[in-house]
Formats: sequence, structure tokens, C-alpha cells
Amino acid sequence: MLFAVRKILVCVDETYHDRGPAPESPAVKGAIAAVVSNPYVDRYVEDLSPASDELRALGERLGHRLIDALGGDADAIESYGKGAIVGTSGELEHGAMWHIPGGGGMRAAIGRGEAIVASTKKVGPMGARLDIPLTHLAWSYVGSHYDAIEMGVPDGPRPDELVLMLAMATGGRINARLAGGFTLEDRDRPDTPA
Repeated sequence: MLFAVRKILVCVDETYHDRGPAPESPAVKGAIAAVVSNPYVDRYVEDLSPASDELRALGERLGHRLIDALGGDADAIESYGKGAIVGTSGELEHGAMWHIPGGGGMRAAIGRGEAIVASTKKVGPMGARLDIPLTHLAWSYVGSHYDAIEMGVPDGPRPDELVLMLAMATGGRINARLAGGFTLEDRDRPDTPA
């Protein structure tokens, strides 16, 4: 095992109103973070591909845990994102290792997702936080679903660790009315972005 899990932290955010009309049900989004050992600290490693299978399995595991925290219905998930914080003895590329396998594992847990999984990463100290971007899982241009959730772990990452995160939401922003934003129905129009 390359990535030993020290702890997992889950955050669920339910918003009931936001200065305008209250929706019929709250906007629900959440994030999950796994604090794992970084096997590549303090040295340059040319080939990081051996990490992929283990990270994909971790992404699927975390994806299922987050779906459960958000009510247990994978069909209710409408948007997703991911992120990584690398401890100070690592390098930014160690966070990038998470993006393809973590996103693939999350898609497997949800059972769908055609759009790119928005992502971010940084090197940071213990207690660092990250704004994880969220976009619609079928088409990234759905303006009502441009969002983010902040996540971090108070005692991670230690210098030789990674904090690997996934985020999901069951809908878009409350009272979304982005000027010029696209809807999912706009996806098939010839004049919209590909």
C-alpha cells in the first residue's frame, strides 16, 4: 500500500435560504477528505503512475462514503469536484496524482458523469483549507451549478502527508440566476460551447 489512510473527515452543508425566496428543499453539498501518507516526499520520482490504481480505489471508496453522507441516493447527485492539499515535504505534482484516478473513482461511485471533474490543488501547512470547485456532472457549462465548498483538516496534512478530497452537491445554488448562464437544455444548441 502506497497511501495509508490516517483519517477521514466528512462535511455536509445544508443551506435553507440565501436572502431570497426559500427553496422547497435545502441546497445540499458536501466534501470528504482522506489524510494519507505521501510515499514520494523529499525526493523526485519520475514515474508516478504506480499510484493510479490505489488512488482510483480510494476515490471510489470516498465517493460512496460521501454519497451516503448526502442521503444515500447516487441519482440525486448533480455536481462534483475534487482537490488535494500536499504537505510541505511534497510537491504540487503529488496533488495532481489525485485528479484522474480520484475523479474516475468518484464517477464510478456515482454511476455517471460525463463532464470533467473540476479540480484544484496546492502545497500547504497543517490546517490549510481549500475551496473545491463544483460543476454540473453532465455538462460543465451549467451556470446554476458553478459553486464551491471549502474543506480542510485541522491536523493535516503533516509534511509527509496528502489530504485528498472529493465534493458533491444535490443541486445548484439557491436562487441561481447567473446572467448569460447556460442550462443543461442548452447543451445541444449549435451556438453553445462544446
